Amino acid sequence: MTNSPRAKLPSLREELRSAEQTFRAAGVPSPEHDARVLAAHVLGVKPGFVWQVDSLSEEQRERFGWLVRERSRRVPLQHLLGKVFFASVEVLVGPGVFIPRPETEQLHVWALAALRARLWEIPEPVVFDLCAGSGSLGLSVARSVPEARVTLVENDPEALVWARKNVQADASGSRPPARVVEGDVTDQALLSETDAEVDLVVANPPYVPSGTPTPPEVADFDPPQAVFAGPDGLDVITGLVGNIARWLKPGGAFGVEHDEGHADRVRELFAQDGRFRDVKTMNDLSGRPRFVTGKRA
Repeated sequence: MTNSPRAKLPSLREELRSAEQTFRAAGVPSPEHDARVLAAHVLGVKPGFVWQVDSLSEEQRERFGWLVRERSRRVPLQHLLGKVFFASVEVLVGPGVFIPRPETEQLHVWALAALRARLWEIPEPVVFDLCAGSGSLGLSVARSVPEARVTLVENDPEALVWARKNVQADASGSRPPARVVEGDVTDQALLSETDAEVDLVVANPPYVPSGTPTPPEVADFDPPQAVFAGPDGLDVITGLVGNIARWLKPGGAFGVEHDEGHADRVRELFAQDGRFRDVKTMNDLSGRPRFVTGKRA
């Protein structure tokens, strides 16, 4: 008596097509991309090398199937990977911390230009990353400008866990890449010992008006306090203005991310304070007004 032939395992291409169909049915915005990235994660290769693999092993198929099911219920891709690439760093992310978005990388590019323009006169610039979350923005600045002394400021206990993890993971050399400070960025007494000593402030604060509909990845997984900021979305930014003016030394620069519909109002908040100059709006890579920048007068 002969054994019955073993059922042929589906090819990886077939697995990917099935995953894509599942994602489309679930409303996942980028089904092809997510299927390929998850397959690469299971295989331990870069996404571009997925096509060189014919099929998954039984163990890999089980793992890939679980990831597909989780993503189809709109668990963020970054949570399933456990990390996200941002500018010059890879940061750990998961439940309890806001997932860095690609558009914020433009703020990183601006910050580097602002710092490098003054390195000749400020050998160790002091940098604040406000509402730091995972620490992605401040750590990317620290990686790109090792001379900088970076402080990550965050008030949410769960997000602070991730920020400290990422500082530790990125630590090398004689000093950590950044220090982590727990505090409310709108507290007018916060870090008063650094008044007029900071060279650069960057911030990606919460700025979505309360009650605004958001995708499941945001509504169910991003911490609401990292997304929403009062009825008009400006509660935190309004409270930031005075502190930024207090912390920056004359000539120090700031860059703050905001909702694209808030450009005029946020620019006015800084301009009307009277302690800033060169206040202007900066677009993101898609041409949307996304940041306000300026300098301490």
